[in-house]
Amino acid sequence: MGSPSLTAAARLPFRDPALPVAKRVDDLLERLTLDERIALLHQYAPAVERLGVAAFRTGTEALHGVSWLGEATVFPQAVGLGATWDEELVREVAQAVSVELRAFHYHRPTANGVGTNSLQAWAPVLNLLRDPRWGRNEEGYSEDPEHTARLGTAYCRGLAGDHPTYLRAAPVLKHFLAYNNEDDRCVTSSGLRPRVLQEYDLAAFRPAVASGAATGAMAAYNLVNGRPCHVSPLIRTQLREWAVPTGHELFVVSDAEAPSNLVDPEHYFADHPEGHAAALKAGIDSFTDQNEDSSTVTGRLREALERGLIDEADIDRAARRHLQLRFRLGEFDPDLDPYAGIGPEVIACPGHRALARRAATESVVLLKNDGLLPLRAERSPRIAVIGPHADSVYEDWYSGTLPYRVGIASGLRAASAEVVTAEGSDRIVLRSRTTGAPLGGTTFDVQDWGGGALTLRDTLTGRYLTRKDDDSLLAEPTVIKSWFVNETFRLEPDPLGDADTVLLRNIHTGRYAAVDSADGRVATTAATPQEAERWQRELLRDGTAEARAAAEAADVAIVVLGNHPLIDGRETEDRSGIALPAGQEALLRAVAAVRPDTALVVMSSYPYALDWADEHLPAVMWTSHGGQETGTALAAVLLGEADPAGRLPQTWYRGDDELPHPLDYDVIKAGWTYQYHRAAPTYPFGHGLSYTEFTHSDLRLSTTEVAGDGALDVSLTLTNTGGRTGSEVVQLYVRALNARYEAPRLRLADFRKVRLEPGASREVVFRLPAERFAHWDVATGAFTVDPGAYEVLVARSAEDVVLTAPLTVPGAPPAPRAVLGRRTLAVDFDDYTALALVDADRAEGDAVAPAGPARPAGLLFRRADLTGAARCEARVARVDAGGGEARLEILAGDRPLTELAVPVTGGPYTWTTVTAEVTVPVDGVHDLRLILHGDFRLSSFSFAASGDEGA
Repeated sequence: MGSPSLTAAARLPFRDPALPVAKRVDDLLERLTLDERIALLHQYAPAVERLGVAAFRTGTEALHGVSWLGEATVFPQAVGLGATWDEELVREVAQAVSVELRAFHYHRPTANGVGTNSLQAWAPVLNLLRDPRWGRNEEGYSEDPEHTARLGTAYCRGLAGDHPTYLRAAPVLKHFLAYNNEDDRCVTSSGLRPRVLQEYDLAAFRPAVASGAATGAMAAYNLVNGRPCHVSPLIRTQLREWAVPTGHELFVVSDAEAPSNLVDPEHYFADHPEGHAAALKAGIDSFTDQNEDSSTVTGRLREALERGLIDEADIDRAARRHLQLRFRLGEFDPDLDPYAGIGPEVIACPGHRALARRAATESVVLLKNDGLLPLRAERSPRIAVIGPHADSVYEDWYSGTLPYRVGIASGLRAASAEVVTAEGSDRIVLRSRTTGAPLGGTTFDVQDWGGGALTLRDTLTGRYLTRKDDDSLLAEPTVIKSWFVNETFRLEPDPLGDADTVLLRNIHTGRYAAVDSADGRVATTAATPQEAERWQRELLRDGTAEARAAAEAADVAIVVLGNHPLIDGRETEDRSGIALPAGQEALLRAVAAVRPDTALVVMSSYPYALDWADEHLPAVMWTSHGGQETGTALAAVLLGEADPAGRLPQTWYRGDDELPHPLDYDVIKAGWTYQYHRAAPTYPFGHGLSYTEFTHSDLRLSTTEVAGDGALDVSLTLTNTGGRTGSEVVQLYVRALNARYEAPRLRLADFRKVRLEPGASREVVFRLPAERFAHWDVATGAFTVDPGAYEVLVARSAEDVVLTAPLTVPGAPPAPRAVLGRRTLAVDFDDYTALALVDADRAEGDAVAPAGPARPAGLLFRRADLTGAARCEARVARVDAGGGEARLEILAGDRPLTELAVPVTGGPYTWTTVTAEVTVPVDGVHDLRLILHGDFRLSSFSFAASGDEGA
């Protein structure tokens, strides 16, 4: 017999499914004590046994499969799913992931033995792939906001399911906002001018929230315009506002340890209660901090309450969102749970394996083909598969444990191809110059992963050499997958100049291997080269010679190169460049020299510069790390059993194309992505070849003139003119002609993936709202469709436009910018030089400041109506006078109007207003220029006419 208290709890109103969820949440919230409500704000919320409320944990990683909980179906990395350009396929993948997540929730223990596996899925990642050097490039879908938003929304819908009441899983969008660098990620600030914020970064998140597909979001580690994302006003003014029409509030979670980061290392707040209070008030509902230890976080929040930094309403607001989600997940209605019948047999089931195979196949992108592919048995019966990925499949940080793995060579063999393999790695022995003993008593195969990072794999056991916690060296793990990677080393030159002698240095610790003179034990304890053991490097097998021999004996060579997902580009570590690892590039060239029929297959989490390969090889192909079915999928495409259906989700730049600084987030001015990058890439966004041919014809617009708030239909005919079935991604772009602002070269407006039999045609129709032509008007603070001329473009890629049609938006030209009698925010500039975007205070508002002391900052406000301007005011803040003079110079074009001296205010958030008369008469419309001399901040300015009280 159940306890009387639990029986009574079962009859309480919050248990009644006939009541509206809002009333049920209110009832439960009212029954919780203050301490119980505060406890809900930590990732690990304890049970409330007197009410029969179970413990709850936020977050299970589910980016491309259920992660960290054991064997599960592993689908292609998110960037690979992005390459499919297939919303329905992405939705099906997410559905499979959420079904397996339900099975883990019901039937499998948690990794730490606490509670049940959470049904809140921390996926998808909607951060845009602005910079291909980003260490987490594999986690995003695309460099384009439209493409990312569409696939991200599809993934959310697949996770959530289509039940009208209950979620199958609760998708959480990561990471809000403008997070695209790993190096020093917790202290770097992403500078977002309003146009970049609205047109680029927010645009990727907005549709998933506004459509109701997403149930939550995770704040990012970085800062935006000098303010940590965990206290960003954008959580309230953007994320939550988008969700209002859906009828559901977003549940916003912190990233791991990020609330503590507000104090150290960010030093944004004086202490943790203050930082936690600010995060809670900004909109963080759940604190992922201190792992399972909830007492630290709840103690900080309790202290914040006692100090008056927050009130109970702040706590209740977050607790209510927490409970709303749990009701939507069906926790309180077990008898009505539509997913209760999901059993453990769905995990890695045959249906999901088939879906993983299909997703991996659809994600393969054929970058170049001069006729070598597809391979034909009669022409190329013997295939040499060469390189570090010849028959390897890897897990990344956010993948589940592979239930099995099919490499490329194995996939080709299973398809009855005659295959030989050669990794192309040198086999060496490292012999101590002190003792003469070989390191580990064995030999090692050495692989170059770029950035100077090498792995040494025991040739007898297949295990990687690793540094243990006591600094000893042991060949132990078979898989590299840990937060701190101890399996990468550098072989550095002998300081004494012996060409056959090297030093062995562990990359994670930076320390060198040394031999203990007492017992001969080898450990990475030496701090300097002089203290390190000297190792004689003996070459037992020349990997390049082995690869050449394999290629010479074959009819065709497939060289499979790329990255290891945990090395040289991963969470916490960006790449320094985009070149292939030097050893891999040399291997490729050596093979191609003896076997002209060489195809390069790049298996990677990110783009590489493939200039040489594109110029010299007959075929180049790319896949992400495609999961358990990688080899089966690639074999099908290489042999022509499947058409290469993938298209690039980001630009592959040339090696000699100097990329902008990683922290330059201004895609417009820096020239990031296909929208603004001027130099021709090796492979453009949207690029991908097929084994058949398609023609696009008969482009028709339903109207050649559309109102700014209207829409039109765009139609064309797509025909498969080749000899086999294939897929084409019809890409619809738009661009503004003669724009008054710096418009994108072109911008993706829509896309459709179409599969056609040979000779078949299909009419493809797009509904194109005029809002697709909009830009963020900094003069009015709103999206605007300017009257004028536009083009609608149909393309195979961002650089391969096949059809164009003109379109006109009628109307009067936009009025000049009004600056008289109104406050103009300094960040609402049209252009700038030497500028930094900073926070106006810790809670809200942006300001500008010179990027450095050596050069004045410049702001440009185009077409400002200065008629009648007689006086200027500016709101400024200045910490101290240590940097010399500080002044604001104001010009109309090149003509000086006035100059304002900036006094010391005592702090970056201590603002004052300075005023000066306009010294020369000015009327009409001019380009207004503001020059900031010295170290100070400017938040806004205004002009007033003669006799007006205030500017």
